[in-house]
Amino acid sequence: MTTQTAANRPLHACLTQIPTAIAAVSDYENFAHERLDDNAWAYVHSGAADEITLRRNRQAFDQLALHSRVLSDMRGGQTRLQLFGQTLQHPVLLAPVAYQTLFHPEGELASVRAAAAMDAGMVVSTLATHTLEQIASHAAAPLWFQLYFQPDREFTLQLLRRAEAAGYQALVVTVDAPIAGIRNREQRAGFHLPAGVGAVNLQGMRQPQLQLAEGQSRVFDGLMAHAPTWREIERLRQLTDLPLILKGITHPQDALLALELGADGIIISNHGGRTLDSLPATLEMLPAVAKALQGRMPLLLDGGIRRGTDVLKALALGASAVLVGRPLVYALATAGALGVAHMLRTLREELEISMALTGCRTLKDITPAVLAMSNT
Repeated sequence: MTTQTAANRPLHACLTQIPTAIAAVSDYENFAHERLDDNAWAYVHSGAADEITLRRNRQAFDQLALHSRVLSDMRGGQTRLQLFGQTLQHPVLLAPVAYQTLFHPEGELASVRAAAAMDAGMVVSTLATHTLEQIASHAAAPLWFQLYFQPDREFTLQLLRRAEAAGYQALVVTVDAPIAGIRNREQRAGFHLPAGVGAVNLQGMRQPQLQLAEGQSRVFDGLMAHAPTWREIERLRQLTDLPLILKGITHPQDALLALELGADGIIISNHGGRTLDSLPATLEMLPAVAKALQGRMPLLLDGGIRRGTDVLKALALGASAVLVGRPLVYALATAGALGVAHMLRTLREELEISMALTGCRTLKDITPAVLAMSNT
């Protein structure tokens, strides 16, 4: 069965079972492309500017080799970890992804059911297409809320209080995207949100009017006028007892500032290569941040994860867990909750096999010693 889009490109129906052709997480990409129109594809598949960082995120994993170890006793091995006072069965979480009904009619509800089925943590975006409360009602694994500071700070506080009341177990504040990156792929496609797709949790918020005096910059005096600063992170820390995680930290000095202001953890992220182009890969930045923090707070990482060996490499360089974004979208677009669950299971099984073949019975056994060459 196919349908027709406005761009007159046929779309294939969502799968109800996973074919043998999908043997790896990366296989989902082509299947998703067949099922998304040009508008949605431009959104999920785009990076900033020339997409150097987007490509580099993936290349960094490919350039890092592993040592194998043999004849190790693997009985009793497992992938369980404690993170922010919560028990996770494995270190792969679903990253916050906006507008998920752009990719599948059930959107975030399908994703959270898949996360529950696979005992995976999920981070829900401020720009979700279902309410925070609806998504939370389907959760059966750790659920975190990703917060974008809004120009209306009182409305921002209301979002936080809603997340607390709905039972979200951590607050993830994205700090690396106060303004959108220059995404030429989206511009060339004329990307727009279709009717019926929107950020339902922002309904009713007052939007500021952009008024510039002569000589003022649209960027510095306009778009950045309401951007958060470190002072607001400090205030936010005082407003909630939830674990506070800052997403988008890549510089060691920013990591130390986050620690000083009371953050409980950070996510090393370059927004999937969607904000500032020419940034290093997140994997390349991980060792320096880990060295600066010396284990004083958990580090998570996103960007470029496609294999269980990628998860192993990130953990070897200092990450406690990883998040996946585009693989979530590709699997969601291909087969809904079934696809997302299969994607998560594939990564977990690959991680377990990688651990077994490198002599790591638990996550604590994964150290830089498993790396045959390191970018440290």
